[in-house]
Amino acid sequence: QEARIILGAAVLDDVMGLVVLAVVTGMIGAADRGASFSLASVAVIVVKAVAFLGISLFLGVRLSPKLFHLASRLHARGVLLALGLAICFFFSWIANLVGLAPIVGAFAAGLILEDVHYREFVDRGEHPLEDLIQPISSFLAPIFFVLMGLRTDLRSFAGPGVIGLAGALILAAVLGKQACSLGVWGRGVDRLTVGLGMIPRGEVGLIFANIGVGLTLGGAPIIDGGTFSAVVVMVIVT
Repeated sequence: QEARIILGAAVLDDVMGLVVLAVVTGMIGAADRGASFSLASVAVIVVKAVAFLGISLFLGVRLSPKLFHLASRLHARGVLLALGLAICFFFSWIANLVGLAPIVGAFAAGLILEDVHYREFVDRGEHPLEDLIQPISSFLAPIFFVLMGLRTDLRSFAGPGVIGLAGALILAAVLGKQACSLGVWGRGVDRLTVGLGMIPRGEVGLIFANIGVGLTLGGAPIIDGGTFSAVVVMVIVT
């Protein structure tokens, strides 16, 4: 029961994070172009992000079973993997097209690629999509973390406030998840377990920080080396 709650909370946490990311990147982009920004502009971005996720999930749940059924008629090897990746890349491209971060589209694609949609492939003896993706993620995930490490400037820890910022982020990550667990209701639910289970979720934070490194305002990066290094330390500790 706790595992299901953690999974659901993780999805909601990511959705809220993606909406915040859309708002922040929109604000910075507008400010960098010299455009005025208001609460109405923020509302438009929030509506756009929520609408994109909602429409993507609605259409994806309805269309992906038919798409996989049609693809199952092809008996060539690699059809399931190619189609799954194509859906992910397509949603990422659409998200970027409407002014959102590509990760928003990739997240939406991940939510709709349920195993029940491609059951015909599995029933005829093929591996499920999760198993097919595993070698790719096993190869690319270490590269991602190495790149994040290469972007971490150890000299920045000698600067004032970086260690303190890292400590504050760690404290917020731990206590924030425990505070969220207080909202869990139900008989026999161990809220401490739910809170602890929500703590080790830093990979999305790394992606957000990496996106922030690429954002500039007046030619200056929004996230400097010290801030990025503090985020990396928080992810490692949690």
